[in-house]
Amino acid sequence: MRLLLVEDDNHVAAALSAVLIRHGFDVTHARNGEEALQALVPEGPGFGVVLLDLGLPDQDGYEVCGKIRKRTATPVIMVTARSDVRSRIHGLNLGADDYVVKPYDTGELLARIHAVSRRTVHEDPAVTGSDDALRLGSVQIELPTRRVTVDGSVVQLTRKEFDLLALLAQRPGVVFRREQIISEVWRTSWEGTGRTLEVHVASLRAKLRMPALIETVRGVGYRLVAPGA
Repeated sequence: MRLLLVEDDNHVAAALSAVLIRHGFDVTHARNGEEALQALVPEGPGFGVVLLDLGLPDQDGYEVCGKIRKRTATPVIMVTARSDVRSRIHGLNLGADDYVVKPYDTGELLARIHAVSRRTVHEDPAVTGSDDALRLGSVQIELPTRRVTVDGSVVQLTRKEFDLLALLAQRPGVVFRREQIISEVWRTSWEGTGRTLEVHVASLRAKLRMPALIETVRGVGYRLVAPGA
């Protein structure tokens, strides 16, 4: 996922960027509001999430958030030391999708980034379909009937294999952390379930006969690589 980090402190930005990159994000750093707005032009690369620090040197962060929301539906997470309820409400009213107060736990920040990205529907040229079905190249996933076909041939999947594939397929290119997958597919904690996840990924690759479809992001988790992407 491409992420726009708007942060005027270079030391903070460097440290946070290193963490985000380690977790599979492609980070672009904007040092002020003007740089952020220039990065979000329609002909630009496009971002999955904007991480917006409110303490910017050239413009008020709330003002920048309002301008961002006028030009794009990209999720915005505000990051600030202002912890009062009124500030949070003001940010949300301007169109922010979430609000993180400094100092924050990195794990919580990553979880919030993934949460807002899942709530936002993006069009991907490699992925077509509706709320009922997803098509990724030769793979079609029918959500209501839990039916998967490859080149028109039905592939028999277990319940958990289907749930895992459907989760990854709804956000192609997004890295899902192992803990996150275990929580959403198995509804349990990570401990003792890691090997189960690896086995299910291996089984999906074999049954779909597309070993490159699900990519392992070492030390983080997995992502689905849309055919042709």
